[in-house]
Amino acid sequence: MKVLYYDCFAGISGDMNLGALIDLGVDKDYLIEELNKLTISQEFKIKVETKQKMGITGTKVDVILENSNDTHTHEHINTHSHHHEHEHTEKHTHHHEHRNLNSIYKIIDDSDLNENVKKLSKDMFLVVAKAEAKVHGKSIEEVHFHEVGAVDSIVDIIGAAICIDDLKVDRIMSSTVELGGGFVKCAHGIIPVPAPATTEILTHIPVHMGKVNSETTTPTGAAILKTMVNEFTDKIDFKIIKTGYGLGTKDFEIPNVLRAFLGEVDDKVKDVQTMLEINIDDMNSELFGYIEDKLFENGALDVYKTPIIMKKGRPAIKLSVLANSTSLHKIENVLLVETTTLGLRKYTVEKVMLDREFIIISTKYGDIPIKKGLLDGKVIKMKPEYEVCKRLAKENEVPIRTIYDEIYKLT
Repeated sequence: MKVLYYDCFAGISGDMNLGALIDLGVDKDYLIEELNKLTISQEFKIKVETKQKMGITGTKVDVILENSNDTHTHEHINTHSHHHEHEHTEKHTHHHEHRNLNSIYKIIDDSDLNENVKKLSKDMFLVVAKAEAKVHGKSIEEVHFHEVGAVDSIVDIIGAAICIDDLKVDRIMSSTVELGGGFVKCAHGIIPVPAPATTEILTHIPVHMGKVNSETTTPTGAAILKTMVNEFTDKIDFKIIKTGYGLGTKDFEIPNVLRAFLGEVDDKVKDVQTMLEINIDDMNSELFGYIEDKLFENGALDVYKTPIIMKKGRPAIKLSVLANSTSLHKIENVLLVETTTLGLRKYTVEKVMLDREFIIISTKYGDIPIKKGLLDGKVIKMKPEYEVCKRLAKENEVPIRTIYDEIYKLT
């Protein structure tokens, strides 16, 4: 299994992430070519250079905005939905048209990017929008991204999706995330580091503060981790194949770089997860469907129900939920708040998985992601992405089995 590991000892920002992934092997020309599929591609250019930070050689990525002649380094607080300051040679505040989440979704949907990249990009933007909405007391629909900020955020976020899709990793992991410290000036005045949106995004994720007196993790960087990372751990238990460094702009007492590893583990992947269980004999059975949806919304990997007979011959349901460590707190809350249980039990389980590989198959109905299961390097199983098949069946007004038949003919 192929693993991507983020070592965030100096935090993470969108441009540092792009630099690290290019340094790991993503072709910069491929990234630029894919970003040029966006309808806003005339608004920016990508500058990629090999540079050094405190003796460490890595890749520096800058987004050059065509309309403003500014190089946006992303080393700033992306604080709110109206306007914000960026770190330039000369500081100034921009005032432009705003973009909301739906307009950014349209930019993504109108492109020729593959379905996986589109989904990952939307998921990351939704994470940012939810955080901004909560911080500013607005609905997601009311949150607006400043036009200039949206351009570099779009590049960072969609670029991250393009790079991770290209690397074809099976699992993404991260260390504890360094947030920095101190205060920074923004349009609302002086605010603490990390930015409120960053702390909101990183809720229930292990973090560290205070290595440097500056911002080290931006909301965009936090959203990349929140969306992409399967496990946060400071333990590396894989064979390192390659190391990449993405360089930041500021100079700190420590190297301002994001280090990323590509690693390999045994094909029969062993993953440690947590099983949570409750026994229910006094709840309206109609509620189970709603509770299951809530569990998945809060990060559950699997949910299933088993009929059991409890003491005194009472028929009951055992509700079992499989989760990663990052989702445990939220899932515990759902079980305790939404069901009639007064407690729950949880225990660690070891999950053994086949190595996985993802491909995109083009059919006359549209592009469909396919997941392959490999053992000793040989494909033994293939499975199309159900949600994409369902959507294409509706769009083309054909039975879903027709979509599956088309896939089987091509594979």
